[in-house]
Amino acid sequence: MKVSVGLPTGMEGMMYPVPFAGVHDLIAIAKRAEALGYDSVWGNDHMTTQRYVREEFPTPPNFWEILTTYAYIAAETTRLRMGTGMLVLPMRRDIVVAAKQIATIDHLSRGRLEIGIGIGAYREEFEALHPGWKTHRGRMVEEAFQALDVLYNQRISNFDGEFYKFADVEMYPKTFQRVLPTYVGGNNINALERTVKYATGWLPASLEVEVLRRNVQKLHQLAADAGRSPSSIEVAPQYIVYVGRTQEEAVARYKKSQMHKHLLSLSQSTLKDQVDVKLEDINLVGTPEVVIEKARALRDAGATHLLGLYFAVNDLPEFHEQMEIFAKEIVPHI
Repeated sequence: MKVSVGLPTGMEGMMYPVPFAGVHDLIAIAKRAEALGYDSVWGNDHMTTQRYVREEFPTPPNFWEILTTYAYIAAETTRLRMGTGMLVLPMRRDIVVAAKQIATIDHLSRGRLEIGIGIGAYREEFEALHPGWKTHRGRMVEEAFQALDVLYNQRISNFDGEFYKFADVEMYPKTFQRVLPTYVGGNNINALERTVKYATGWLPASLEVEVLRRNVQKLHQLAADAGRSPSSIEVAPQYIVYVGRTQEEAVARYKKSQMHKHLLSLSQSTLKDQVDVKLEDINLVGTPEVVIEKARALRDAGATHLLGLYFAVNDLPEFHEQMEIFAKEIVPHI
């Protein structure tokens, strides 16, 4: 099972306090993740501050643009892969420009880029960028996958969709990787269906192990029905991590983190179906022994990649400490 680190590109005020990580801190995290043997880093994509964050913090958070950041990280690393979890394409209206940026970074990194695509957890961001534009973000994401497929696989590309339109586009070079690894974000049936139709992997967040198991079974059935090999689809869930000396210490530290507040905010959107579950029980919070047991259970339920582990800390020194503890005390056992 592959294991990766969540890169705090756009997490201040949500998963982490304000301020948390400068742009050069992101480079240091990526280089340390590579040295510790992690498979990849996964940053997220935000353009403007959410209302609840503005109410809590007097200072605006810094959101670092994910694709530009990866162009720099590609030059500072040699093996580490880089993924977007998620690239919110509905906020990026020009799909040809986005496709060109993705292909360029894939070449700069010599094929180390992976792209997770989602609708975005906060509709208010989409509305701030596109005021007055009423649209269905789910359909827009589906169309984005279709448009990218045309751009990356046809010499002359034409597309006339509901949201994206382009004509007579000869976009070269194509991606460095013959098949660009792509993931669909989301916890519901729509995400499973989109994964089978368009992507190489499914990227849910903070699912209970039995829910993950049922959804993986459903995903595999959908894949088989569509003529796809179920084993060709990565199952790459995201989880929160805090490894403590005792269970009580780990849970207490997690509950004091900005990460805990963030998960509570998502109870109105991404995690709305899990409001009756203790989030510290779902996530990788506990002693090394407890976390190893939880991770193995996720692997047995069908997870192939613990993608974008998000450490429940409030400062960078503890972030690095948790990243090292997980690499040395957990990864060898899973």
